[in-house]
Amino acid sequence: MTGAAPGEPGWVPRLVALDIDGTLLRWVDGAGMTHEEVSPAVRDAVLRAQAAGAHVVLSSGRSPHGMTPIADLLGLCDSSAPPTDPDERLWVVASNGAVVLRYPQPDGGLEIVHEETFDAREAVAAVLREHPSALVAVEDRGRGYRVSREFPDGELSGDMVVTPVEDLVAEPVSRVIVRDPEATAEDFVALGERLGLHGTDYVVGWTAWLDLAPVGVSKASGLDHVARVLGVEARDALAIGDGRNDLEMLAWAGRGVAMGQAIEPVRAAADAVTGTVDDDGAAEELGRYF
Repeated sequence: MTGAAPGEPGWVPRLVALDIDGTLLRWVDGAGMTHEEVSPAVRDAVLRAQAAGAHVVLSSGRSPHGMTPIADLLGLCDSSAPPTDPDERLWVVASNGAVVLRYPQPDGGLEIVHEETFDAREAVAAVLREHPSALVAVEDRGRGYRVSREFPDGELSGDMVVTPVEDLVAEPVSRVIVRDPEATAEDFVALGERLGLHGTDYVVGWTAWLDLAPVGVSKASGLDHVARVLGVEARDALAIGDGRNDLEMLAWAGRGVAMGQAIEPVRAAADAVTGTVDDDGAAEELGRYF
């Protein structure tokens, strides 16, 4: 633990939790996806933090197989030559905290060290009663997603295997995505408040995109698991994000920082606001310490 208060002169984060889309990666104008490239300024800042000894943890709503390529883009690890010491492998918090993993592995696979699952049948049925044409997806780990119908291009990574909804949620899952291209994010915010979705937590994305998760599971719960293993306190963590699914993470960390383009509820919940993703705001914040 450092003596200075989080964010004050002399304080240096021991754990750096980074959202991906809208924080490390820039949004494609008019689309619900990001460019799969990291600016040199952001990459250099992240690598400086790692070189200084901070535990860099990628924390996203993406599935595990959608996050590991970003670790490679950042240069946080060499997936072609995984470290022989397991303690040197990168920590990743995926699926909005439902899955915690280490990367890379010698066999090229993923080491899932913690996973939360839930019975999503009731919640999915409740949402589809109000949005019967919505698309539903669950992760098909290592391959892509099983989907009720194909999602718009670029919104999901990996392969999409069309599967009946009842089969998608027949067994406990770590996360369910519900997407209605004909609705808005505000429609889904109101829907979640109206339904209550008993026994299930949810988060609404930038568009009409609803992530259903086990109760109590968020990026914060995933990061707390990592921090406990590492022996790091939340007050010694820096978290940077831009979306509704970052609210718990920003509150958990000793210093929670919102990106400049974040919506007002996210900005209001943060300890500070940095520049936009287009202005390399994550690099600006990291440059305060590294």
